[in-house]
Amino acid sequence: MVVEVATVGGATIVAHLHKNKNHSPSFTSIPSVSLPCPNRTTITTTRRPNSSSSSSTFSTSSQNQTSCRQLLLSPNTNTSSKQERVFFLDVNPLCYKGSTPSLQSFAHWISLFFSQVSHRSPVIAVLDGDRANEFRRVLLPSYKAHRRKFSKQLSTTKRYSRIVEPERDSRHVITEVLQKCNVPVLKIEGYEADDVVATLVEKVLQKGFRVVIGSPDKDFKQLISEEVQIVMPMPEFSRWSFYTLKHYMAQYDCDPSSDLSLRCILGDEVDGVPGIQHLAPGFGRKTALKLLKKHGSLENLLNAAAVRTVGKPYAQDALTNHADYLRKNYEVLSLRRDVDVQLEEKWLLERDASNDAIVLSNFIKLLEETQFLERRRSQIIGGHKESIHLLLQYQEYSAASGGPNA
Repeated sequence: MVVEVATVGGATIVAHLHKNKNHSPSFTSIPSVSLPCPNRTTITTTRRPNSSSSSSTFSTSSQNQTSCRQLLLSPNTNTSSKQERVFFLDVNPLCYKGSTPSLQSFAHWISLFFSQVSHRSPVIAVLDGDRANEFRRVLLPSYKAHRRKFSKQLSTTKRYSRIVEPERDSRHVITEVLQKCNVPVLKIEGYEADDVVATLVEKVLQKGFRVVIGSPDKDFKQLISEEVQIVMPMPEFSRWSFYTLKHYMAQYDCDPSSDLSLRCILGDEVDGVPGIQHLAPGFGRKTALKLLKKHGSLENLLNAAAVRTVGKPYAQDALTNHADYLRKNYEVLSLRRDVDVQLEEKWLLERDASNDAIVLSNFIKLLEETQFLERRRSQIIGGHKESIHLLLQYQEYSAASGGPNA
């Protein structure tokens, strides 16, 4: 793969990762170049499966400018493998830097994804639909209740008014960028992106493809198999890394089919789903893993506990007394496979990546210009404040000393 790099402050080539800081099993490494991007912001857009690409709203950029927008890798044509792959892109998590909505974050990760991961393989991008969490919040009001909505965050911010017009939801900007890179973008009302991906994964597998899901969301671990992998963004190394069945087995010492059951027992703090530790102190990961290895699934475990003793008294009591609680967690955390969405054959064709460099460089250039104007405006306002402060000090000094302004 050829790398064309124009650095800003020096680009850093990231070495292969063998073990992470927690000494968990190594990921399959993808060499990467760090993309020095400014503070980040968010976007959003809806695109129905059959809608056509939007017209361009981004200004053209000169090719001789050296900035992070030029940190793009040329498409790799050597993507042959025993079995073709289809990539799914979970867009929403890529639009945040930490908990802060960030357009730069999206630009950064999508650039690396196209240049280092998917290349010309087909990519299907999915956004959360409107009222996506509604049916889960009916079951569990705390579900993702603390999440900040990036679409409204950006569309109401004057700082990005040049990018996001007042009447446009910020997701339109993301969708426009992806469509120009020949990526279909799906957004199904009433469903989270996870549910849409899970439904389409089954359809893609039936057609004989392998699947790679681009997302940091651990909910997708319940889909891992020999044919389904995850590729996750790693901010500390500024790259994507593959996470496979072997990695999962080595890290958790259990089959991915037990992942959902394990999370139902232990809870998911990020998604606002409480476990049963607060109801049954001592019922932790070790106990849960031991019981799930023996019984295979949460439902089997609960059925067994209803007719006989399956563990120590605290575990037995927790499983019998809180069975409904655990089943509700299972319904909330399990990905749905029944979303009404059709898989179009054209989405499975090789992606035309010829627009990637110009579309992404123009987009990043626009973000840089917007941020520069914002910094300049802040400097001017700051200068005026300093001048007013000095004038007030002089007037106070003159008044105290009986000067001409007294």
